[in-house]
Amino acid sequence: MNGALFLLTVNFLIAQLFCVFFLVISRRSRIPSAGRWFAAAFAVASLSAIFEVVIRYADIDRLASFGAFSSVLGALVMIRVGLGRLYGVPANVWAMTVLFGASLTLNLMIYDLPRGTFFHSLGYQMPFAIAELICAIAVYRSGRRETADRILMALLLLTAGNFASKVYFAVAFSGGETAQAYLGSTYALVSQSLSAVLVVSTGLTLLAVIVVEIMDDAKANSEIDPLSGLLNRRGFDARVSQILARPMSAYPHCVIVCDLDHFKSVNDTYGHAAGDQVILSFGRMLAGHSPPEAICARFGGEEFAIFLPSTGEATGYLFAQGLRNTFSSLVIAGLPDTVRLSASFGVCALAAPGDSIADAIKGADAALYDAKKSGRNRVNRAGQTMTNSPQEWQAQA
Repeated sequence: MNGALFLLTVNFLIAQLFCVFFLVISRRSRIPSAGRWFAAAFAVASLSAIFEVVIRYADIDRLASFGAFSSVLGALVMIRVGLGRLYGVPANVWAMTVLFGASLTLNLMIYDLPRGTFFHSLGYQMPFAIAELICAIAVYRSGRRETADRILMALLLLTAGNFASKVYFAVAFSGGETAQAYLGSTYALVSQSLSAVLVVSTGLTLLAVIVVEIMDDAKANSEIDPLSGLLNRRGFDARVSQILARPMSAYPHCVIVCDLDHFKSVNDTYGHAAGDQVILSFGRMLAGHSPPEAICARFGGEEFAIFLPSTGEATGYLFAQGLRNTFSSLVIAGLPDTVRLSASFGVCALAAPGDSIADAIKGADAALYDAKKSGRNRVNRAGQTMTNSPQEWQAQA
């Protein structure tokens, strides 16, 4: 076995390993179809090594050469489809079909030309270069610019450049006039070595992109309360910290802490399934009525919080009153139609950069406790010694 055949064997085994890796990792991915397309691409690409070995030991050069070409190009088309799924940039099916069909036709037309000529090299290598370039453009169009995305884009462009450069080097360094002569040439050894490096690098980077996506999803899920669909306390703190860390954060900000009234009696009277519906309904109400920049969270049990960026306490107070009125008239699944629930609210502002979110939450909690102590179903501001009845809030807002 000469060096080129050895590298073909290595490339085959590497491609099979990547096929297995992508199949395994796709099961954990939010977009499993992307991983499956990549697995299929590497499986198909590995066939090219088999076809090139057949060229060496069997007298079916034309068929084997066509098989090697079509398997590599087919794998690149599959990678483009997988990238479309992963990055949300769908492939143009007609354009890819035309490219694939035209390239196969061209490959059959140039087969009888000597392999060391410019026109044969151009017709053989440029479809690969174009396919790689299309893949790189897909990553660019996605707008994602994480480190792994940038590396992947660079590798795809580098591989496209490698295929384009072979148009010159195959002629300059003589890859042989026939397919069999090519496998025995020094040029084939160098070309296969470089291809192996680029295949491994691209495969590892694709794996890295999917792993990063899985990790981001896992982090996001760890910050979501599964029942209400809102952020949990960890997610709330992380999002608020990002806003407060902005150099031009526009103060004041406002924090609202809310608690469902007599929630334990709901569970005791109607069961925990009904209680879950109450939590779910309240969470949906908060998400549906809050402004887009608001950060809504369930702290635990029946306690919720809302952070309103660049919002004063008076505006936050009015907003909380609106939420209180909406919830008190809400019909909740699992409860009798005549049953209405209520919630109490505490409001506190962060007036200046020196104010901490922890102190604001404490202030809102204290206002909430005062609202509970004063009869529930009301909104109270931090620092008030008296709470407002539902009829008095407009006069004191």
